[in-house]
Amino acid sequence: MNPTTEPPPQHARRRLFPLRGFRRPLPAIGVMPTIMTLGNLVCGFAAIHYASKPVASTGFQGWSTLTVAATLVFVGMFFDAIDGFVARLTRTASEFGAQLDSMADMVTFGVAPAIMMLRLVSHYFGSDDTAIFSPDAQSTYAKATWGIAGLYICCTALRLARFNAETVSLEAEGHRYFRGLPSPGAAGLVVSLIILHQHLVAQSVDGLHGALERFSSLAIPAGVLVAGLLMVSRIGYPHFVNRYLRGRRDFATVARIVLPIPFLVWYLQESLAVAFVVYALSGPVMQTWAAMRRTSSSDPRGARSPS
Repeated sequence: MNPTTEPPPQHARRRLFPLRGFRRPLPAIGVMPTIMTLGNLVCGFAAIHYASKPVASTGFQGWSTLTVAATLVFVGMFFDAIDGFVARLTRTASEFGAQLDSMADMVTFGVAPAIMMLRLVSHYFGSDDTAIFSPDAQSTYAKATWGIAGLYICCTALRLARFNAETVSLEAEGHRYFRGLPSPGAAGLVVSLIILHQHLVAQSVDGLHGALERFSSLAIPAGVLVAGLLMVSRIGYPHFVNRYLRGRRDFATVARIVLPIPFLVWYLQESLAVAFVVYALSGPVMQTWAAMRRTSSSDPRGARSPS
């Protein structure tokens, strides 16, 4: 008879499976917040899909493929805005949800806008309409544009990692301000400019059509570069929803929020671009203004002389 095989002792099993003792048990996961976050991720994937296609009309309301991709980024932004709210409402906010949210944001607000910018510029300045600029392009401008896209993606990853490392509370009260331009705001700046570009191209007169398409697209890489640098900066930005829309506000504050809504309905593309540009520039402007006020108040020459 063959001798029976005895199980290895406990210390031997630890050597065979050394990671078992280092795993933390995963707590219960909130279903609805996870679905919202995954919806954001799918929107980013779909935006990349449409942005990878040649720029052409899709047949839906006359939208181009880039307009569809940009719209999907905004839909992902909606999911990103409500998943945290749903998690707090259902008391299911967790570290797992925060990490999953950052992964989805990396795709929707990092990779997708960069691919959209490359597709837009390579459509007008590339040699082949089906190709997107790559590092081995012959043109210096094409290499620089690809480098800007890569820098934007890296800045998005650094911005999200820094946010996770610095955040100590998952409650809304701990998210009233951001350090650096938030990744949804950076993506909104990029895709709103692309939507405005496609809208102006569709509305332009025939005589200016080609020139408007080519030269207005040159501003998009500059916007991507500025958005990437603002994300990794230390400039403070307010959390618009938590700071201005939560809780009770006076009548003047509510009026200032409601009055721009008709312009958003009548001039959607222009209003989106202006709103995100103003938000991106508000951080540097307010920080410069605060520094100037501190300098003037501490300047002894600006103080009153005693009478």
